[in-house]
Amino acid sequence: MRFFALAGRRLLAALPALLIILAGLFLLLQLAPGDTVDALVAQMGGADATMIANLREYYHLNNSVSMRLGDYLWRLVHLDLGYSAIYGKPVALVIVERLPATLLLMGSALAIAFSIGMALGVIAARQVNRWPDTLISTVGLIFYAMPSFWFGLMGIFVFAIWLDWLPSGGYESIELSLHGLAHVLDIAWHLTLPTLTLSMIFLAIYLRIMRASMLEVATQDYIRTARAKGVGETRVVVRHMLRNALLPMVTLIGLQAGTMLGGSVVVETVFALPGLGRLAYEAVVQRDLNTLLGIVFVSALLVIAINFLVDLLYARLDPRIIGTR
Repeated sequence: MRFFALAGRRLLAALPALLIILAGLFLLLQLAPGDTVDALVAQMGGADATMIANLREYYHLNNSVSMRLGDYLWRLVHLDLGYSAIYGKPVALVIVERLPATLLLMGSALAIAFSIGMALGVIAARQVNRWPDTLISTVGLIFYAMPSFWFGLMGIFVFAIWLDWLPSGGYESIELSLHGLAHVLDIAWHLTLPTLTLSMIFLAIYLRIMRASMLEVATQDYIRTARAKGVGETRVVVRHMLRNALLPMVTLIGLQAGTMLGGSVVVETVFALPGLGRLAYEAVVQRDLNTLLGIVFVSALLVIAINFLVDLLYARLDPRIIGTR
C-alpha cells in the first residue's frame, strides 16, 4: 500500500508542474517578435492588410493574452492540441508522425550510455589508480568535453563520407520499399550514428558517477563483513556493491531525461531526423505556437513519465524510500 501511495503522490505532484510549464512557455512566447500570421505571410510572399486582419481574427490573435491562454488550457483539458497553421494538419497528428524517431533515438542512446557507462565505471573502480582507471577516466573526460554537434559532424565525415559505412542522415531509405525485419534493420542502420552521437556525453557522465558510487560503497561496513565471511569477490561486487551503487545512476536517469530530450534537437538537426527535436526547431523558426506548445506538452509528459518510473524503480531498489516519503 505504501508503494501505491508513493506512486499516487508522484502523479499528483506532476499535474501542477505540467500546468506551470505550459503557462510559463505560453507567456514567454508572447514576448518573442512575430507570430503565426507573420510566418504565413512571409511564406506567401506578402499579403494585403485585409487578409492579414482576417488571418489574425481566424487564429484569435486579436484576443488578449489571458483569453488565449485560458482558451488553450481549456482545449488541452479536452486533449485538443489545436491545428498547425504551418503544416496544415492537427498538431496531434504532426507529433504522432514525429514521435517514433525521437523515442527510438532517446531509448537507444539511453540504453547504450547507461549500460556501457555502468560497465566502464565498475571496471575503473575495480582498477582504481591503475592504467585502466586512468585510460577510462581520460576517455570519459574527452567525451564529456566535446559538444554533441561536433561528434555528429565528425561521425558523418569519418563513417559516412570517408569510410562510406553508414548513411549521413535520414530516418530510413526512402527509395526502397522495405517491410518487416528489413525495414527495422534499415531504421537501425540509419540511427546508428545519431544514437552514438547522443549517447557519448551521457556515457561519460554515467561512467564517472558509477565509478564514484562504487568507490563509496566499497568502504561500507557490510562490504568488509561480506569479505570477512569469505564471500567471493565477484559475488561481493554483483550482489552487494552493484545494487547500492546503482541508486545514484537510477536517479540520474530521471534528472537527465529532459537534458537528453533537449540534446536530441541538435542531433536531429545535424542528421536530418524527422523527430520532435527538429520539429520544435522548425516550429520556433516559423512561429507555429500550437505546434511548439504541443511538443512541450508531449515532452513534459515524457519527462514526467520517466521520472515517475525512476521513482518507482528507486523505491524497489531501496525499500526504505517508501517508509520515509
